[in-house]
Amino acid sequence: MPPHTMLTRGFFATDPVTLARKLLGCTLVRTLSDGTRLAGTIVETEAYLGIPDTAAHTFGGRRTPRVASMWAAAGTAYVYFTYGMHHCMNISAEAEGIPVAVLLRAVEPTEGLDLIRANRAHPAGTKPRKNPLTDRDLCSGPARLCQAFAIDRTLDGLDLTAGVGSGSKPRRMPRLGALAVERRKTAPLADSSIVTGPRVGLSGDDKWTHAPLRFVVAGSPYTSRPRL
Repeated sequence: MPPHTMLTRGFFATDPVTLARKLLGCTLVRTLSDGTRLAGTIVETEAYLGIPDTAAHTFGGRRTPRVASMWAAAGTAYVYFTYGMHHCMNISAEAEGIPVAVLLRAVEPTEGLDLIRANRAHPAGTKPRKNPLTDRDLCSGPARLCQAFAIDRTLDGLDLTAGVGSGSKPRRMPRLGALAVERRKTAPLADSSIVTGPRVGLSGDDKWTHAPLRFVVAGSPYTSRPRL
């Protein structure tokens, strides 16, 4: 992957709402240990606003080993394990010491579809699926996305900007099996091409539960449910 196509820290060093919108249309890339490249266009994100946000893992200033990557420099992968079975991937925003992030909820797979399909069809420790998945169901949700791209806690804390001249010491050096985000091939999406709504799966009934912090590419069939 040519280094100049990767996003620099400056791209990520903004508030999570702005970053959640900017990431739409960018390409998530997973390079496996054998050099195989999996990629997809980001079509759905959610913003998490940190200390005041009751839905954020860092609400109230929580700072534990599990959430350390949310406190890291902008452009750091924050991967967590939930419900004893799923991984979800976020990207930290703003600056080191400000615990905000953007959850990647869905991508449209574009490269490595055979392996993406295999990862989703028969993940380790499960029985093969009886019916094949459609392309639109391969990465339509944060857990599905991570399963499809073989993203787990071993990638937590990875600096997605390492090696692209960000001017900041990377938390980890690039390595095989890395993650990256490539810039869009087209101009930024217009506001009219982005649909917003409340985040998915939140409990409670405060302003954060209903805040319009979920962002999707309008008309994309690859987003998660409920569709906006």
